[in-house]
Amino acid sequence: MNARPDHSPFRPTRPNDLVRPLLSAREKEVLLAWLGAESKGEAARRLFISVGTLNTHLQRIRVKYASAGRDAPTKASLLARALQDGLTTLEEW
Repeated sequence: MNARPDHSPFRPTRPNDLVRPLLSAREKEVLLAWLGAESKGEAARRLFISVGTLNTHLQRIRVKYASAGRDAPTKASLLARALQDGLTTLEEW
């Protein structure tokens, strides 16, 4: 049995499902904007934030995925995680 405290930063689902990190609404927005952009600069402009702020969000997202045992060091791996977690679909791209 996979017992986690209620204050866990992860949302366990059924026993055989992936452990999904709890991304904030803004983290999801930043992730999807970056995935849909040609560059970090483009994504930052769309979100009206600096590239440094975008990088901070992406770093926090990567830490959350790594803590869930699902490393995502590249843009492609973050896209895979977003697809696996239902944050986006291939049809949206």
